[in-house]
This record gives sequence, C-alpha cells and structure tokens, in this order.
Amino acid sequence: MATPYQTGRARDLRRDQTEAERRLWRLVRNRQLGGFNFRRQFPIDRYVVDFACAEARLVVELDGGQHAERADADAERTKVLEACGWEVVRFWNGDVIENERGVSDTILAALKLARA
Repeated sequence: MATPYQTGRARDLRRDQTEAERRLWRLVRNRQLGGFNFRRQFPIDRYVVDFACAEARLVVELDGGQHAERADADAERTKVLEACGWEVVRFWNGDVIENERGVSDTILAALKLARA
C-alpha cells in the first residue's frame, strides 16, 4: 500500500514528466502495447517506479544522465523491486527519444516472456 508521501510524489512526477516519459507513455497507454495495461509513477515498496505493468509484474525505468553517477543506487532499487517479484527493464532517456520502436519491441518481448 502506498504511503501518503508516495501518493503525492507519484502525482507530482506524473505532472512533471520528462520528454522521454511522455513519449513512452504515448506508446504504452490504453493497452496499446500487446494489450497490457501500464500505470505510470506507480508506488512499489519504498519506490515510485516510472512505469509498471501489474499483470506481467514488469517495471520499466527510464534513466537520464544523472543515473550515470548513481549506478549503485539504481542497482539497489532494482534488487529491491526484484525481491518484491517484479522484473525491471531500464532504458536511457535518449534510447526512447531516438529509438521508440526498438524500446517498444524490447518491452513487448519482456511482457510476452512474463506471460509465458
């Protein structure tokens, strides 16, 4: 269950999306990607993840340039999410902006694996 802080934080993050988040949301919203339902800025454990598909237990995280300096924190985040039963897929913001098709194909493949 999300804490009141997480709920407020998620609302703020949905309102203040990056360009990459806006583009990815356009690709996955309304079950457009393989019929899977995604939520954006979704609280899991102590984190608010960028995108989550509960049906497939898949988290999609988008990393900007600041993540290059926080690889350890991202690895810990992934470890916690995986311990909660979620698979985590990460993309750089530039990948989404420059290669939407490749990113959506990779996400779809992960979703299909989760369904199997």
